[in-house]
Amino acid sequence: MKQTSIYLWLICLVSAMGGLLFGYDWVVVGGAKIFYEPFFQIEADAAMRGWAMSSALVGCLVGALLSGSWSDRYGRRRMLIVSAWLFLISAIGTGIVDSFLWFVIYRIVGGLGIGIASNVSPVYIAEVSPAHVRGKFVSINQLTIVLGILLAQIANWLIGEHFTAGSSTLTPYSIEWAWRWMIWAETIPAALFLLLAFFIPESPRWLLVQHKQERAQTILMKIGGTSYADETISSLQQITSQKVETEGWSALRNRRFRKVLLIGIVLAIFQQWCGINVIFNYAHEIFSAAGYAVSDILMNIVVTGVTNVVFTLVAIYTVDRWGRRALLFVGSIGLAIIYLILGTCYQIGASGIFMLLLIVAAIACYAMSLAPIVWVVLSEIFPVRIRGIAMALSTFFLWVASFLLTYTFPILNEAIGAAGIFWIYGAICLAGFLFIRKQLPETKGKTLEELESELTGNS
Repeated sequence: MKQTSIYLWLICLVSAMGGLLFGYDWVVVGGAKIFYEPFFQIEADAAMRGWAMSSALVGCLVGALLSGSWSDRYGRRRMLIVSAWLFLISAIGTGIVDSFLWFVIYRIVGGLGIGIASNVSPVYIAEVSPAHVRGKFVSINQLTIVLGILLAQIANWLIGEHFTAGSSTLTPYSIEWAWRWMIWAETIPAALFLLLAFFIPESPRWLLVQHKQERAQTILMKIGGTSYADETISSLQQITSQKVETEGWSALRNRRFRKVLLIGIVLAIFQQWCGINVIFNYAHEIFSAAGYAVSDILMNIVVTGVTNVVFTLVAIYTVDRWGRRALLFVGSIGLAIIYLILGTCYQIGASGIFMLLLIVAAIACYAMSLAPIVWVVLSEIFPVRIRGIAMALSTFFLWVASFLLTYTFPILNEAIGAAGIFWIYGAICLAGFLFIRKQLPETKGKTLEELESELTGNS
């Protein structure tokens, strides 16, 4: 059993490196923007600043859609390898360019990698993990995402300190080079992910759907032993023996899948529209509005990153104990209350350490609930024959929601201010709580095949 656990940990950690690069690539521009905005001379243009931050999301949308049908056709492992290549190309290319157009193009390439990894990594982990630990192992993907975020924040802080020597003013030298090295630092984990992805096995559940039972059984035995392999193969064969009228994207029109698709899409949108990502992507503006000087902002960003990691570990510990619904309740109601207070504080002009504590509390609440648990639920609820494309559709809507959130924040911030924005996010969190309470069943401790029967009406 000890060897089995080690094997499962290793393959899940390699797959979750897609999450690490997702987190790094997504957040690195948040710290680099202090330097690349004056380099590209876009400081005075809110729309262009928003485009620089959100352009990667165009790639995320395309990557999420393509990876669904491709992962169902070619396998989960191959798509992880493709995402690793895209991360590596984007990291090298973005740092080389002198043109804003090419900066955006390479950011879109990185977005393709994010879109693929965000879809395939949690699906792969869910498909290789036994039911009683599936929540914990899928949450590892979120842990690597926040570790990637923290890694980007630390790299931004250290590189920024090196190029500015602690000064609050930027020099032509720092404007030219600091943002490049922040982005180039991603090449190291990207190259490592690319190398290790060649050594993990294919998803055994995908292999079974492809009628490659012998290979699937070998992998399942390594994961959980002979009895686990036999039980998994038997239950999956019962599910796949039922005829489906259509395959591929057309299968999503099947009446049996409507409820589960609605749940997946709404949860994906809610995870973004709860608003926490603007704290990471626009930390400079948020901390500035809270009264912090430039010299303190990068350090405060690292504090939020550490908080993110610590409370993701809390989620990993509790997800298979408390259940998915309980943690989603905590996150949605907790964020609604924090945003109400935070918006009020911005409205009355509060500043300093109290504002930092509220922001840290919001990140802690999100990190132990909506951030990992939405990915866990999305990886669990879809039937095996449409899991890739259904996950792709959900992540597509997630990235649409993220694009709208990221692109509109600087525009809304100028129009209604931070107070109004956080009050809106609070109302969205309350609506999310009501939807989860009514529509989402508990998925803890159930096999993927049991969930498929429960959610689609198969018996």
